[in-house]
Amino acid sequence: GNRGQMARQRELIQEDDRVELIELRRQGSDADEEFPLRRSVGNQGKSYGVRHTPNPLVSACEKLKVSNWRRYLLFWKSHSRIHKAEKPKPRRTIHINSPQLNRHFCSNHISTAKYNLLSFFPLFLFDQFRRYANLFFLAIALLQQIPGISPTGRFTTAVPLFLVLLAVAVKEIIEDLRRHRADSRQNRQVVKVLRGVYEDTHWKNVVVGDIVWVRDKQFFPADLLLLSSSDPKSICYVKTSNLDGETNLKIKQAHPETSLLGLSGRADLLQLKGCVECEGPNNRLYEFTGNISVQGKGRRAAEPILTNQILLRGSQLRNTRWVLGLVIYTGHDSKLLRNANRAPLKRSNMESITNGQVLYLFFVLVVLSLVSSIASTVWNSLNSHRFYLRMEASTGSAVLHLFYSFLTFLILYNNLIPISLIVTLEVVKYIQAYFINFDRDLYYSETDTPALARNSNLSEELGQVKYIFADKTGTLTRNEMELKQCSIAGQSFSVDATHGQDQIASLKRVIKVKGKETAVLVEFLKVLALCHSVVPESDKKRGVAYQASSPDEEALVKAASACGVKLLSRTPETVTIDVFGQTEEYKVLNLLEFTSDRKRMSVILRSPEGSIRLMCKGAESVVFNRLVEGDPLCQETGRHLEKFALDGLRTLCISATNLDEATYMEWEKVYYAASTSQENRERALDEAAELIEKNLHLLGATAVEDKLQERVPESIECLRKASIKVWVLTGDKQETAIATGFSSKQLTGLNLMICNERTQEAVNSRLSSFANQLSLHNRKELSEHKSALIIDGQALAHAMDPSISKLFLDLALSCKSVVCSRVTPAQKAAVVELVKRNVKRSITLAIGDGANDVAMIQAAHVGVGISGREGMQATLASDYAFAQFHFLVKLLLVHGAWNYHRLSKLILYCFYKNICLYMIEFWFVFYNGFSGQPIFERWTIGLYNVIFTSLPPLVLGLFDKDVDAEVRMLRPSLYRSSQRGTSFNSKVFWIWVAVSIVHSLAIFFVIYYGLHHGAPLHDGKVVGLWFVGNTIYTATVVTVCVKAGLESEYWPWVTHAAIWGSIISWFLFVAAYSHFWPTFPVAVEMVGLDSKLFGSFLFYLSFLLCPAICILPEVLVKSFRMHLFPSEVDKAKLEQQQCPAGYLSVSYSNKRPRARLYGDGLDDAEESPLEYTSNAISSSDYGYAFSEQDHRSLKHGAMKIHKRDVIRM
Repeated sequence: GNRGQMARQRELIQEDDRVELIELRRQGSDADEEFPLRRSVGNQGKSYGVRHTPNPLVSACEKLKVSNWRRYLLFWKSHSRIHKAEKPKPRRTIHINSPQLNRHFCSNHISTAKYNLLSFFPLFLFDQFRRYANLFFLAIALLQQIPGISPTGRFTTAVPLFLVLLAVAVKEIIEDLRRHRADSRQNRQVVKVLRGVYEDTHWKNVVVGDIVWVRDKQFFPADLLLLSSSDPKSICYVKTSNLDGETNLKIKQAHPETSLLGLSGRADLLQLKGCVECEGPNNRLYEFTGNISVQGKGRRAAEPILTNQILLRGSQLRNTRWVLGLVIYTGHDSKLLRNANRAPLKRSNMESITNGQVLYLFFVLVVLSLVSSIASTVWNSLNSHRFYLRMEASTGSAVLHLFYSFLTFLILYNNLIPISLIVTLEVVKYIQAYFINFDRDLYYSETDTPALARNSNLSEELGQVKYIFADKTGTLTRNEMELKQCSIAGQSFSVDATHGQDQIASLKRVIKVKGKETAVLVEFLKVLALCHSVVPESDKKRGVAYQASSPDEEALVKAASACGVKLLSRTPETVTIDVFGQTEEYKVLNLLEFTSDRKRMSVILRSPEGSIRLMCKGAESVVFNRLVEGDPLCQETGRHLEKFALDGLRTLCISATNLDEATYMEWEKVYYAASTSQENRERALDEAAELIEKNLHLLGATAVEDKLQERVPESIECLRKASIKVWVLTGDKQETAIATGFSSKQLTGLNLMICNERTQEAVNSRLSSFANQLSLHNRKELSEHKSALIIDGQALAHAMDPSISKLFLDLALSCKSVVCSRVTPAQKAAVVELVKRNVKRSITLAIGDGANDVAMIQAAHVGVGISGREGMQATLASDYAFAQFHFLVKLLLVHGAWNYHRLSKLILYCFYKNICLYMIEFWFVFYNGFSGQPIFERWTIGLYNVIFTSLPPLVLGLFDKDVDAEVRMLRPSLYRSSQRGTSFNSKVFWIWVAVSIVHSLAIFFVIYYGLHHGAPLHDGKVVGLWFVGNTIYTATVVTVCVKAGLESEYWPWVTHAAIWGSIISWFLFVAAYSHFWPTFPVAVEMVGLDSKLFGSFLFYLSFLLCPAICILPEVLVKSFRMHLFPSEVDKAKLEQQQCPAGYLSVSYSNKRPRARLYGDGLDDAEESPLEYTSNAISSSDYGYAFSEQDHRSLKHGAMKIHKRDVIRM
């Protein structure tokens, strides 16, 4: 609702056909003060109790002596009218069996493709030329079309640009054709539609208001309102895995107004008249607001449509012969298509740095062009008297000559910015994503789940992560729940769900088999068996199988069944259980569902005896505030809850109460009014639930164990040694989060600083005291302080206030770890944004498995989804996804570090090779009178990036690596090099630029002064411009390829083929290109040049001498630095070289971790939870790509990764 504009002076309230005017004097604009039934901190804290702030509306009602329930009904009406003042959302009215009135809705034809035949060229070109580099080269290509301007011809930039765009266009077309085919398959599926008779109709021809007949195992063609089904109770089962990834079946039941339709034929369907009024299209999968009105006697004007009466497009009918549905939303209005939004665009830090340096390089390009054009103008004026130069200078043309010269030099030097960089990066990142997808070490065989790189643009970010924000349940833990302990009637005991009958006797002994206590025990087990949304399924092999959307619910129902109270069957109207051999059927009156805001769920039932019973289970902070005053079990159960939480168990409180008939009937009117509201229905339902969920009697509490995933402690220790800080953001209790922190080694050896204050002043004071203890002003000491900050959701809400957030952030950054408990999804995202926005040059990664982690995943630089048991929302919103938390270690330490290392070299090398060649044009202008005459033939200039130097950067970006994967896993501290960005930054970039300029100087002047006296050829003629130019070109190609070899630290056969093949390709090109003319109207300058080049000793001497002059000093400097001032990576390289190939394995050990290599090992290395052991393996057991075999063995906590299990790239 609109919380910021709640103040008002008057409200009209209707009571029994009369309107009372009640004066409401507001004292503020706080929404919580105006609505006392809302939680005290909204969605930002832990306090979920009822606010008792006086409400003027309630006070006015008391003065009028209005009954309590009528007062609440009036309060809700007032609340509803406030929201009606808001701008209404677009709603729709659907007329049943009146197709002429429903024609204005969108069709059911879908198109997820990006282009069509008409839009491809404009959209593609618009998308490509939004990139500054492409726009720059387009401008150069256009300038080259001006006669007399371009020194390199008209098409030397246009053709390479065309080839680059063509490669991208082919990729776009292939991807879009896949989308078109998928769309066509969807649109051409067939469903039966009632149009007088049932007709087979393509999905694309289904319209709003149609009645469709869907059979078992068919998918729903649109969003439908369930009218009836083949089941006598109009029940159907739906599989929604395409929507949310949940494999359990959902139970749906038709609306009572329509449940008998279709059972006796088509006649009643054709006579059906009425309308459905509902909200406009939206992307909320689990919410629906609407009413149905069916014409007929004895019917209410409108009946609410519940969420479990909606069948969504993309879901599948299961275990039901047929259903009839009324089409509500079609095509792109359906909730499935509304959720098909693109994830937020994320831009890597390396890309940002590169774009910044490109702008600086463009400035250098402009300066060089301006200097050359000024020099040209001056030189022309000084040499205008030389008649043989044919300079027809006219008076007053100096400025014009300066302008044209500037354009000429801009064209001549334009390739200082590599035209092929973007497409090369895209290809490399795309293939790097496949390396991740096909790495078997990231494959989880138990669920057949491989790793999935959903965003290839962030591969280098994985090598620079500084902060990890992790969910707890399902991310660090398995999300496989098992009831371990209970507190019933003030008694605490353990429960083993596998020995149910023994436990019944044990439980009765513990509570001494007294009448009252035994009744509490039975009622406790009944709540576990009745208060849930679990659907039992009969299975001949396994008996009864439970379909649950939450593993917590499944664990509690199974525990109750093991203890003697079994769930037998469930319909939307009834729940049948077996209580110690006696069958009992309860009628479901209302189900108040669990939400992340409510933190509880309740069910109102009518027992077999006819009494009305409310059963509730939820978080301690919520349930305790709704108990009867002085509940005798509250204190003892609270102590048990603290003990359970300290043991790392997830806790829930179990409560119930009786409702008298009159009270329930009065409340049902309020609930009906809320359920039929077209505006803010969800909030109105929450307010209505607040009215009935009170005066509860505590029965006890449950404690469910959620075990850690495999190797989580070792993984967190590895990440910590890599200088990666792990923050846990969880909705669980603080005690549970702390216990999990110790068991996962996140908090081991750290001093805990706990902040649970409830006011902003107290939070500020508490954080300030922590800051004083740590001497916050000394940043160096803070970064090394062994402490952990523990804060709950309500304190965090105050800590995120702008006046305190700076103090909170400084304190959190000074700690080794941070744990935030009882936080909402919005708070998770806010914490990530706080670090992301204020900590410069630090990459954040968020990892989670549920829908409540989506906001956090999308807020971080890199989002990782765990394919777990809470659906696919986190996976669909993520950049990378896999099944186990410990896979994150290899993703970061190996793939991330390698990708950063590779892409750094790729980008730097691309700029190096271009500057090295095209700066030679600048040196040459000093010897050609600043005329703009190129020293190279025009098409050799254009093909330099496309052919002769295109492969070396590819192999650098795909296969190069500094150390092997197993060494990186062994020594997590090696990750710090990529984390600090030492391989790619502004300083390194300009060092490479300086090296390329020096190399271009050396190549040009060595060859130019070696040949400028006119060295004779074998036919007696002297060398000319094109001989010199092609000799320099050859030396440059050889030099830059050898430079790629120097930078390459790993030499598989593809590296050899790329480097030596590039050099050979130039020689083959020269031999062929020298004979193009006159067969082809190009390269007249190159005629016969091959024989002159290949027949000259000076040519061979030049292209051998120049690379030696350029590269040998680099070899010496590199060797000198590596041996006298080695980095940690250099040390690891040397140690790896001393280790014989094939004598290496990795294992996890529960003992003191130690690193050891065969021979001169890594004994002095920082300790790691990974241990190397000698294991002789032939070097032929592995290849260069990603075809490793899985030979793991897990026994007594040890796991060995053999050398052939490690990806080779």
